[in-house]
Amino acid sequence: MIFKGRCLPKSYCLWLAVVLWLSTDGYVLAAQVEICSLPAQLAGVAFPVELVEADWLCRMQPIVSNYTTANKLGPLRTPLSESVYSHLLDHPPMTASLMNRLGLAPYQSEPRGPLRYWGNDGEGTEGIVQLVYQDRANRIYYLEGSHQSHFLPRITGKAVVLLRMNQVTDSSGVEAMESTFVYYTRLDSRLLSGIASLLRPLVGSMVTRKLERGVDSVNRLSQAMRQQPDRVISEAAKPPALSSDETVFLKEALQALRHLGRATPSKVVAP
Repeated sequence: MIFKGRCLPKSYCLWLAVVLWLSTDGYVLAAQVEICSLPAQLAGVAFPVELVEADWLCRMQPIVSNYTTANKLGPLRTPLSESVYSHLLDHPPMTASLMNRLGLAPYQSEPRGPLRYWGNDGEGTEGIVQLVYQDRANRIYYLEGSHQSHFLPRITGKAVVLLRMNQVTDSSGVEAMESTFVYYTRLDSRLLSGIASLLRPLVGSMVTRKLERGVDSVNRLSQAMRQQPDRVISEAAKPPALSSDETVFLKEALQALRHLGRATPSKVVAP
């Protein structure tokens, strides 16, 4: 096959190079995909983690496998139809803007790429949220962020948040969405990780509180949309106004909510 330091024929050399690549780089990639995996059930809830792209699984696995805090929250009930709830959930800048303008929560959000958003909760926590998987019943998020408080140094870390949604109808025929959250956080600082046993209760309760506050803010937004539709439209029209597509959605959602009953409060069911 080798003649005077050359590979003959050229077509064979090309074929050999492809075979070598498949047996080295291709094998490493396959091994990496196999190594980077998550359990099908997390905190007793089944999520379609096998459908998450391999690159994101490799980022998520260390957080889930070696977390600082982990918890399950819900189901939390929100009195909205599936279409309205999903739209608000999947358009963070619009939802945050409405909450801010209506005085419900000081949230801020901006797009930073496809399915990628910067967010600030107005209470010292901000970061980047990446939606890595979604279907009708599930959302899986990867987060990188920080928290600044008066009692602790600036904390930075990563998190994986998995959301399972289920549409329900109460005895009055009012549609609602029940949401169950499973989350894992991992601190970046070695110093803070070294005293994780002391920080776990604090960080865990903080994350849980922020998730509960987020759901409560959505509930109050749905109540305002139902009881004060003119005010919601008025606030949405103030500069910078919502886009034409967002305005169309909002008007259709307000019209649909007129036919729903009074909002029921969020309910937390112990896991």
